[in-house]
Amino acid sequence: MSDHPHGLRDPERSPTRQTAGLPRSRRALAAGSVGNFIEWYEFGVYGYFATIIAANFFTPVGGSDVEGLIKTYASFALAFFFRPVGAALFGHVGDRIGRRPTLILVILLMTGATTMIGLLPSYATLGPAAPWLLTFLRVLQGLSAGGEFGGAVSIMTEFAPQGRRGLYGSWQSFTVALGLLAGAGMAALLATALTGDDLHAWGWRVPFLLTLPLGLAALWLRLRLEETPSFQQARQAREDPADGRIGQETVQPGRPRTADVVKAVALGAGRIMGWSAAGYTFLVVMPSYLQSTLNATLSQALVATVLANLGFAAAIIPAGMLSDRLGRRAVMVAGTALVAVLAFPLLNLVQDPGASILTKGLAVTTAGALVGLMAGPGPAMLAEMFPTGARYTGLGLAYSLSNAVFSGSAGLIITEMIKRTHDVDIPAYYAVVTCVVSLPALLTLRGDDHRHRLRD
Repeated sequence: MSDHPHGLRDPERSPTRQTAGLPRSRRALAAGSVGNFIEWYEFGVYGYFATIIAANFFTPVGGSDVEGLIKTYASFALAFFFRPVGAALFGHVGDRIGRRPTLILVILLMTGATTMIGLLPSYATLGPAAPWLLTFLRVLQGLSAGGEFGGAVSIMTEFAPQGRRGLYGSWQSFTVALGLLAGAGMAALLATALTGDDLHAWGWRVPFLLTLPLGLAALWLRLRLEETPSFQQARQAREDPADGRIGQETVQPGRPRTADVVKAVALGAGRIMGWSAAGYTFLVVMPSYLQSTLNATLSQALVATVLANLGFAAAIIPAGMLSDRLGRRAVMVAGTALVAVLAFPLLNLVQDPGASILTKGLAVTTAGALVGLMAGPGPAMLAEMFPTGARYTGLGLAYSLSNAVFSGSAGLIITEMIKRTHDVDIPAYYAVVTCVVSLPALLTLRGDDHRHRLRD
């Protein structure tokens, strides 16, 4: 007799799962990771080249550089605010027809929109239509990015072996770090290899155009992807409700109450608020902050960002693995609390003209690693909050809402507040406040959630 609480076969313990699960789980990791890599590679490139994009698209002749940068970040933020729309749209499709076809559609939209940015005429050529077209493409990217996270984390965690969801889910965050690092590395390479005029004229387009071959590789991987056992089980239960009959009671797996999903989405967004805000502050906004506020060169700013992302990447996988042993709550609370305590001291080291290059490098690397402590367990934590029938939608919405409010707006808020107050500590204030607010939500996590299998 099955030991499943609803009398349904547990896909994680089936013979097929045990014999074929490892290869399938690896394919799931590859197919989910490559989309995340492309998404964050592009978002990183956009953030790292924000000052150049501002000059090309948002600063007419005679316009203010600061105003152009603020408009660039406004476009950046707008794309993030379309992420929840994409999460709801693609999540609904992914929870109804499957993870695989939805992720294929998402990668096609993401690749097309990003490639078009690399081909888009600038303000000098197209006039006022140029920033509007760029913003439209950013909106398409926001929609596709909203659909990417929920699907990628769903397949990673639903294919994960028992007791390793933290590790498997952490690959989503790890490929975020790899994408940001690749974007920073490409930006640093171009900034070193090209003259300033060439970089502003055409060099910035190269990273966007490289998305096309990356997207084709991602499409090939996703075409080979299988549907997850959890989704297949939920679909079978919907099609044959008698399978969910216990005595005289009929249960309907995959049909969670809307009110419960909405509550979980709000709680999930609160739990990752600090991760979203501190991550974008330290990993993406930092180059523009260093240039516009601390008068660093583009090369210096990019080197600092690479170091921060290296620290971020180095901490993610260990944090995910540690959460499989100690629990999501312990690791994420530790990371969030450490950011709240150390944000000001670390930023002050970066600002200190008397600090050595080594000291500043260690400061930004440490900042990135602290974000990694939150990002490693985060995907698995969100996946564990939702049943199969709402997992794609629920965790995608929680993540995209938090990112829309606290990540997408980070550059805009920080730049505007520094302009108004002339306080160079604004990035630390932003990270600390969001982490302090996020802590109570994280403390509501149960310490043993990581020991239970995913909800049906």
